[in-house]
Amino acid sequence: MLDYLDLEADLDGEARLIRDTAREFVAEHVRPDVGEWFEDGSFPRHLVGEMGDLDFYGPTLSWGDLPGVDPRSYGLLLQELEAGDSGIRSMASVQGALVMFPIHEYGSEAQRERWLPALAAGDAIGCFGLTEPEHGSDPASMETSAHEDGDGYRLSGTKTWITNAPIADVAVVWAKTDGGDGPVRGFLVELDADGIEINDIDGKLSMRASSTGEIRLRDARVPEDAVLPGVEGMKGPLSCLTEARYGIAWGAVGAARDCFETAREYATDREQFGGPIARFQLQQEKLAEMATRITTAQLLVDRLADLKARGELRPQQVSMAKRNNVRMARDVARTAREMLGGNGITTDYPPMRHAANMETVYTYEGTHDIHTLILGADLTGIPAFE
Repeated sequence: MLDYLDLEADLDGEARLIRDTAREFVAEHVRPDVGEWFEDGSFPRHLVGEMGDLDFYGPTLSWGDLPGVDPRSYGLLLQELEAGDSGIRSMASVQGALVMFPIHEYGSEAQRERWLPALAAGDAIGCFGLTEPEHGSDPASMETSAHEDGDGYRLSGTKTWITNAPIADVAVVWAKTDGGDGPVRGFLVELDADGIEINDIDGKLSMRASSTGEIRLRDARVPEDAVLPGVEGMKGPLSCLTEARYGIAWGAVGAARDCFETAREYATDREQFGGPIARFQLQQEKLAEMATRITTAQLLVDRLADLKARGELRPQQVSMAKRNNVRMARDVARTAREMLGGNGITTDYPPMRHAANMETVYTYEGTHDIHTLILGADLTGIPAFE
């Protein structure tokens, strides 16, 4: 596997074990069938429990039996999962960073006891309700509201483009309290309650092996103890997004590396004009450029892991890595597809599937343009989006 600067030579035993476990899982359980899942537009729900058995959900958290692994090990895990498919990494990322993380950080002890063991094991599936039909890049303008109702709340609004929603048991829903005039709060909403409708989002040409849906809340009642007590305001959802974006920056490297390795192997095996196409300067230039850009992305996330371990990581630094690495993976996937010629447009090879998936990853968890503006504001002190 491409590691041109031998970064993984410095990994400790735990990190190597996590990397190798995830790599073996992908090789045995994802690669053989992922093309079929992508074509069918189906998520492999049968893998949810197996991923839980391997501690793939929320492994950085320290509570109960959760392993509390270091940020680099977590990044390597997501890198290997996304080398298989973005839909697999996305499921694990949402479960851990967007559902288990806020419960761990902001939930009550009763909420932790109720949900963390079940989510960690894959016995329950979670989703994260922030994006709305009219409010994507500007979530602070959300219209979903929570009205107090006796010893509970009634939620109304619509959340869309929600990964895992059609298969989820619980949603972390962010809503404005006091009927829309108060601060944003997080609610743990069990999705089998009255007043909740879940709709699949069909017709996707990207992330087809991921389950995506819309949550409609129509005066849905939740008890008072469904509120996450430890946070209010946009700090709650934005801190979750920072956790998820960190994992995405690592995951994109895995998708790009898979495309590169496929293209390199193809170029050395494929013979045209009397020899392997890898002997041609045009193909070597493509391989050299892909390897350089992947290595640069690896250096970015490796540094982020150090900063995160020391508690010094800033959201803007995560924005830089998410922005750079996903764009890199998008470009590498396209170049790898070119090198495979006509064969590259089939699901027999991964580059076209990765290229399609990267269009979603390029957009979600903050679009490329929004991360550009986040960096611009940080560098100049002048926010362009206010």
